[in-house]
Amino acid sequence: MPLYEHVFISRQDLSNAQAESLIEHFGTVLADNGGNVIDSEYWGVKTMAYKINKNRKGHYAFLKSDAPAPAVQEMERLMRLHDDVMRVLTIKVDEHAEGPSIQMQKRDDRDTRRERR
Repeated sequence: MPLYEHVFISRQDLSNAQAESLIEHFGTVLADNGGNVIDSEYWGVKTMAYKINKNRKGHYAFLKSDAPAPAVQEMERLMRLHDDVMRVLTIKVDEHAEGPSIQMQKRDDRDTRRERR
């Protein structure tokens, strides 16, 4: 099955528990349609570059999945219909990176940055 990475932003007025329950909800949507959530991360509340629906901040969530295309389409359809989800991005990847995503790593662990002067 193809591998996908999903990032979605939910409204800032949700609690952390409600935002994390959205991750579980959309994971079960994938599982019900023959997919599998390999890993999920809750990135927390972050400031956005521009306002979306009068919100300056949002809860960011990240999912790694192994699912057929119809399952991903159904999950995206439900995300776009959900009132709490503001933006959705899905990318098809060749393989998933091992370990935590860049957002979850500490600043000291990021060795790919150049030194400041």
